[in-house]
Amino acid sequence: MNNNLNYQRMLANPFSFPGILMDRYAALGLNETEMMVILHICFFQQQGIMFPTTDELAAKVTLTEREVALVLRKLVQRNMLQIEDVQEENVRSQAYSLNGLWHLVFAETVYPEPEKSTDKEEEAAIFILFEQEFGRPLSPFEIETVTLWLDEDMQPPSLIKAALREAVLMSKLNFRYIDRILREWKRKGIRSVEQARKQSKAFHENQRPAAAVQADQQAPARDVSIYYNWLEED
Repeated sequence: MNNNLNYQRMLANPFSFPGILMDRYAALGLNETEMMVILHICFFQQQGIMFPTTDELAAKVTLTEREVALVLRKLVQRNMLQIEDVQEENVRSQAYSLNGLWHLVFAETVYPEPEKSTDKEEEAAIFILFEQEFGRPLSPFEIETVTLWLDEDMQPPSLIKAALREAVLMSKLNFRYIDRILREWKRKGIRSVEQARKQSKAFHENQRPAAAVQADQQAPARDVSIYYNWLEED
């Protein structure tokens, strides 16, 4: 009798989740690992935790924190997961939104026009390159920032790569600085790596002290292409 009462108490707090997604997740291209992360995001949010961290999610599944970050990255890339700013009583916070996923679930078709595989591969390589340069997995906010550059700002992957290398060259490896570079290039109508290379070279030359320029004029010419080879096309 006591066991039955305990069971009833345990089951008195059910978890609500749209059943249609359980029926259609495979058609949407989701695998079981991604579904489990989505389930736990929903569960956290029903407990009032709107922006669970990667370590909080990893503690609930058989994945490492890095593996959870990779799953989140893929969901953001596919516009199934977004990060929204929330303002309540003068307190600003962030929350996960699955509205993009729900839109796909209830859309008339779950098969959008396929993109070129080369474009997808190039975009995926951008995320890998950022993680290599930063030496860590990207945070969900950083993943969404790169996704916004690609999808909303329509920045070519090659130009994002160039901006990253420029930040490395200037020893200012942070997303705010990279975003400033991309915005400045966009303002000046720069849409190719070659244009970015010329702009970068002109910028660095203008930043050099007059004494350094005079010394270079007196010294034998040397090959400085190494400073800009990060902008060359593959």
